[in-house]
Amino acid sequence: MKIQSAILSVALAVSPATAFSSTSSNNHNVVSSTQLYSTIPKPGTVTTSLTPPSKLDSSNTPDLFESRVYKTYGRYPITFTSGHGCVLTDDTGKDYLDFVAGIATCALGHSNEALTSAITNQMKQLHHVSNLYYTPSQAQLANWLCTNSCADKAFFCNSGAESNEAAIKLARRHANDRGITDPVIITAENSFHGRTLATVTATGQPKYHKGFTYGGEMVRGFKYTPYNDVEKLKALVEEINVTPEEDAKEGRKRGVAAIMMEPLQGEGGIRPGTVEFFAAARKLCDDNGALLICDEVQVGMGRSGSLWGHEQLGVEPDVFTSAKALGGGVPIGAMMAKGEAASVFGPGDHASTYGGNPLACAAGLAVAEYLSEHNVLENVRVRGEQLAAGLEDITSRYPSVLGETRGWGLLRGVVIKEDAGCTAAELVGDAMKEGLLLVAAGPSVVRFVPPLIVNEDEINEALARFEKAIEKRVGESS
Repeated sequence: MKIQSAILSVALAVSPATAFSSTSSNNHNVVSSTQLYSTIPKPGTVTTSLTPPSKLDSSNTPDLFESRVYKTYGRYPITFTSGHGCVLTDDTGKDYLDFVAGIATCALGHSNEALTSAITNQMKQLHHVSNLYYTPSQAQLANWLCTNSCADKAFFCNSGAESNEAAIKLARRHANDRGITDPVIITAENSFHGRTLATVTATGQPKYHKGFTYGGEMVRGFKYTPYNDVEKLKALVEEINVTPEEDAKEGRKRGVAAIMMEPLQGEGGIRPGTVEFFAAARKLCDDNGALLICDEVQVGMGRSGSLWGHEQLGVEPDVFTSAKALGGGVPIGAMMAKGEAASVFGPGDHASTYGGNPLACAAGLAVAEYLSEHNVLENVRVRGEQLAAGLEDITSRYPSVLGETRGWGLLRGVVIKEDAGCTAAELVGDAMKEGLLLVAAGPSVVRFVPPLIVNEDEINEALARFEKAIEKRVGESS
């Protein structure tokens, strides 16, 4: 075999084409190397039966959605084709003031020059490489996240659901390391943590569980408690920490692995947590060796007026998650951990193919740089106060329709009263007719989540358009 390998090496060194040519003694036809090991055609030639996207009919986007896209969303009849700053433009040329921002995702608005430049330059250099190797921008983004938080380590993935999945796995492994065979994670009623099987189980809203159970059960190991109710939380922790007698006989042990909470419930109706509730959660975790996890997917990265929502509550979690605004619209998620929690995972315990790749991290670094260099957090605080005051003013003029205004920074919600004669979704549709994009947070709350760079005039214009929509709605019902 060694002799044959040596002969092959010499042949290759002489000429690949010669080494892999075949000559017939009858007709002397030569088969070239490219014919043997390459099927790449000349540019412009058609060699397969594949139909290129450019040859398919794309004249009617809604029709294509109807026939080809899974209906996992109820879509409004608008097709957007461009955007700049806080404005989106549809395929008819109509402009809309965007106070949805991809649902709290486009932190820097649309077509931000710094973000566009960072992504473009990175694509020209290197857009993806496996996590088997070092990626400088991943290390840099992890460093920024940890330097500007209580975290020691970061794990990167692609979405909020994935970052919460990572936190759930970490909590279970941490509990297992402490001898807990039946770890339980406590989440809040009306919470929202994602759409994967584990994160939708963590979501304390039964409507999201319908049709996804096995024997009537979702993923085991989750319990729910009323949000901001300290006594109910304490009682649930005490209950979980008692292992049923029949399980104990089998050598099993039940215990609290983590308390997982949103600092402010977004999909649950824009409900901020209370200082007392989160202080109690922190102490219960400390007393029981459990982890406090904060889901910062929507409220984090500056939307509350501080970089992280838990800073509004005066607590430091063991683990917190981020996504949405982290990449300014480019898919990226992260799970951050501190102290003991930062050393739970080892090689092979968790992974993500795309997580922390050069392109996503270039976007994350561009967002981080922009937030840091343009005093964006101050803008969030000032514009958030302006938005809240304006909503309260409108509420005072339409008390039959609007109720409480609540939230932090540029994550605000206004309650639609039960006898208002319309739902939050219907009022969102009314605002859309006035050129204002809003999004519902449950059936009775209209949510305002503009880009973090929104200015004073844009807040005033949004308030004016919202009031006009309400005025027309009231006029129609009277």
